[in-house]
Amino acid sequence: MFHPGVVGLFINPYYFARKGLAIHIRELASHMTGKTLDIGCGTKPYEKLCPSSHYIGLELDSEENRAAKSADCFYDGHRIPFEDAQFDSVLCNQVLEHVFQPDEFLLEIKRILKPGGKLLISVPFLWNEHEEPLDFARYSSYGLQYLLRKRGFEILESRKSVNDIRASFQFFNLFLNQKMKTSNGYLNVFLRILFLSPMNVLGELLAMFTPRCENIYLDNVVLARKV
Repeated sequence: MFHPGVVGLFINPYYFARKGLAIHIRELASHMTGKTLDIGCGTKPYEKLCPSSHYIGLELDSEENRAAKSADCFYDGHRIPFEDAQFDSVLCNQVLEHVFQPDEFLLEIKRILKPGGKLLISVPFLWNEHEEPLDFARYSSYGLQYLLRKRGFEILESRKSVNDIRASFQFFNLFLNQKMKTSNGYLNVFLRILFLSPMNVLGELLAMFTPRCENIYLDNVVLARKV
């Protein structure tokens, strides 16, 4: 689901968003070296892209996350449970929007990073409310860069993921997927093939002939360094 290929084109309701993030993270993951902490790791979908010598997944402490058995350690949402300057790199994918106090969160990341350590972070710009009620913010490219600089990070690279007509198709598919979702998993797959896959195919085709848009896009992806 996080690295959608041909099959994802026909059944993944988040096809464009996931594909866009996977491309950018793959291109920037070479900076995730040494000892890496993946904050909000989920199922660790990007671990294999990172040339880390030691990869640790961190999740919010909850019964659900402990039952998933993917994370290596857990935290209370405030203090990251590691000593100062323990990590060479940090990956934080689609987490900041779920943090009510982003300044505190970024200071914690800075604290556990070594001097010169790298942070690869992504956040949604255009997206539906999700994981309710723990969905607190959306960040423009300017807002995210401001927060990072304010907390002692140097911006090395800032990218806008899916900044073309595919963003519109992704939103339409989000709407369709929510409104036609049933309790039957097989029926859901059939409906996605029937209704969502034509939108994915059409979006891919039109993106080849239409211009990009610098202020309409799905996600921000930023590579930063602790200074």
